This record gives sequence, C-alpha cells and structure tokens, in this order.
Amino acid sequence: MDKPVPLLTDVAPIRELDPDTSAELTEAAGQLLTDYGSPRHPALLKATPGVAARLADRLREACAPCDSADGLFVLRGLPVDAAALEPTPAHWSVAEDAAALWDATLLLLATVMGRPIAWEGQQDGRYVHNIVPAQGREAEQTGASSSVLLSPHTEDAFHPGRANLLMLACMRNPDGIATTAASARRIEVSADDITTLSTPDVPILPDDSYTEAQSSAQPPAKVPTLWRSASGLTLRFDPAYTPLEEAEERYRSAYRRLEAELERVTVAVSLRPGEVLVVDNDVVVHGRVPFRARFDGTDRWLKRASVRVPGRRTRAPAEAAEHGYGQVVLEAPC
Repeated sequence: MDKPVPLLTDVAPIRELDPDTSAELTEAAGQLLTDYGSPRHPALLKATPGVAARLADRLREACAPCDSADGLFVLRGLPVDAAALEPTPAHWSVAEDAAALWDATLLLLATVMGRPIAWEGQQDGRYVHNIVPAQGREAEQTGASSSVLLSPHTEDAFHPGRANLLMLACMRNPDGIATTAASARRIEVSADDITTLSTPDVPILPDDSYTEAQSSAQPPAKVPTLWRSASGLTLRFDPAYTPLEEAEERYRSAYRRLEAELERVTVAVSLRPGEVLVVDNDVVVHGRVPFRARFDGTDRWLKRASVRVPGRRTRAPAEAAEHGYGQVVLEAPC
C-alpha cells in the first residue's frame, strides 16, 4: 500500500458514550473483577451475561449493529488511566491480567453485541487478547508483527467459526499507528467477478498464530472469497495465507481486481487510548501500517475481542462442512 489513506476518524462513524453510561460500564467491569479476581476466571465469564443484561439501554444503542457501508464504528468515552497503566507487555504470554479492567469491559461490550468467542489454540484460550509487538516476530503476518504492513484480512479467515464482529480497544498508541480498513460494501466489482470469486477455488490456510492448525493432517478446504449473503456483499479474505498460485487464471485475475478495489477504498483508523474500534468481520478487512517497535514498554498496545452474533445469516452454505483444521471455538456462557 504505497499511497496515503484517509483517516476515517476525521470523517467517520463515531459513537460517543455519555459520562453516565461510561461510568456504569466501568463500574460493572470493576465489580466483576472485585467478585472474581481475574477476567479469566470461569465464574466471571458465567456472571457476565447477567451483569450485561442490567446495563442501560443507552449502551445497547451505542453497540447497535454497524449501520453504514463502512461496516465499522469507533466507540469513544471510556477512560484509560495512563498514569496507572502497566508498561506494554513484551509478549501476550507474559501479559497475565495486565489492564484487567479493560478485559472485563470488553467482555461486557461483547456480550451486549452478541456472544464472546475464543480459540482453544490461540493465546491459551483467552477471550480477550493482548495485541503487542514481539521481538523476533517483526516480519510475520500476525498481530505480533511491526516492521511490515499487516495485509488487509478477515480475522481468522481460515475457519468457518470465525467472529462476526471484531473489537480492538486501544490502551496505548503514542506514535499514532493506524489500523487500516476496507469495506466490501464500498467496492465496485463486476457481477462476473462476484460469480467467479463465489466458487470455492482455493483454501485459506491457518495463520502463524495457529501453529497446531498449521500442522493439521486435514487436507486444505477450498473456500469462496466474495459472495452475496442475505445481508449483502460478504467476503472471506486473507491473501497472505491464500495459495493463489493454485487457482485458475480467471480466479486469480478476479482476486487481483478485488485486491485493487479494497486498496482503493482503504481508510486508516488511528486509535487513541480508550477508543474501541468495532469491525464487521463479514464485511470489512483490516490490517495495520508498519512501524518501528522500541520494545521498551511504550509501544502500541491493543486489546482484541471476538464476537459471534447468533442468527446472523452471512456465511456461505458450504462452510458448515469445513473441518477448521482442528481448531476448537470456545463460546462464553449465554
């Protein structure tokens, strides 16, 4: 991506929580931590739906489905205490319960929006992930990278149980590093290309954060890339893990045109502490611009939560038969 992209937060779908709603949500998250100690405690997960059900309707309105072609919005108004915030963890595995209040907050938001999900094979089954640069992984196509462009992609595109919604909450971003986003509802592609890309022609392989899935004995499952669902144009896209050379020429050409269109409509979202980017993972691909990590506790730090929306009809019918490379989706209690 060589050209500059517009900052979506300059023009864009912003939903501001009023002080009372923000305080209610923060207090509810704090009470969950007081009662159960850790955001990873099974009893906290079990208690979250009941707490979420008692939150004010104003919060539900702010968390309503993405209602524009952008397929995303930024939720503002939640506090981050910069003075009390821990240093950016060196790796997700040593984060423990860093900024635990935000883990509980995101679990409540995810429960208001749908149902939180986790992965047995990623970040030890945590429902809230810490996204931080890690030494030795600078050039990977994962959230732990830094020195390379993180290619626009559907989150967990390899799996039929992937999230409908993705939340990225900013803890620290002193360098204004941008998340990129591009919506399938803003692209211009021909009916022929949609038909071509709707055909399961190539697989999407597990990314480098799923080492067990990468060694799965299951044969790769071919999947569609772009199709019309009950709610509109939908995509499943991860070029860094798609062996496009295995596809027929017609498919490769249509795929490249889709890539070009997604690049054309790409916007950048430079999150500030306390802002939460909510992305429709069925409609929007997201990525990140490259940056130079310092690894000194001051680097960019996001928290990520994934949400499944019950009853949503966006998936291609053939996905029901996919094996998911043996990866198990964990669902929080209803």
